Formats: sequence, C-alpha cells, structure tokens
Amino acid sequence: QVQLVESGGGLVQAGGSLRLSCAASGSIFSINAMGWYRQAPGKQRELVAAFSRGSSTNYADSVKGRFTISRDNAENTVYLQMNSLKPEDTAVYYCNADVRSAMVGPHLDYWGQGTQVTVSS
Repeated sequence: QVQLVESGGGLVQAGGSLRLSCAASGSIFSINAMGWYRQAPGKQRELVAAFSRGSSTNYADSVKGRFTISRDNAENTVYLQMNSLKPEDTAVYYCNADVRSAMVGPHLDYWGQGTQVTVSS
C-alpha cells in the first residue's frame, strides 16, 4: 500500500503564492509518474502539472509561467510552487502517483486526500 500526504494549501489573495508538497510513502519500488491535479466545484478534475516517465513535465496551459513542479526523488516528494495566483485557481488540489511496489508487478494509481487552495480577489 502507498500513501500520499499533501500539505501547503490555504487561503491567499490574488497575486500571492503558495507551495504545495506531496510525500509518498509505503511499498514503493519505483514511481513512474507523479504530479498534481485539481478540481473546482462543479468541474471535472484536471491536470495541473506532472512529471511523466523520465524527467519530462507537463503543465496545464492555464498555469504555464506561474506554477512550477519540482521533486526530491530521494524523499519521494513533489512540490508545486504556485505564483501569481488567480481566483480561478481556487480548487481542491490532489497529488497523484503511478507506483510500482515490486520489481515485477503492476503500476497502480494512487491519490492523496486533497488540499484546498482558495484565492480571494
């Protein structure tokens, strides 16, 4: 079993910054992909930023130039630095990881519990 624990959400004024953290723990052999999604009320969950296999990164167009994803492989942790926040960034942010728990075995998808980010205008 794998656990993803997020932290760093909160309330911030427009133009402000927040940094989210997500630490993975448990039965981890390798992490193939890890990143952040968000879900605003009444909307579908969407990709914000993620590392895919290797070191490539993907960003939603709406956050390019404002958000930066980084990681600490030794700690199985990813971070999301969010700058120039806008009210439309308000959502629950979820950490996601694609994990293999043994050298031979399936990749399984795990989600964190979510952390609320609220940006006031």
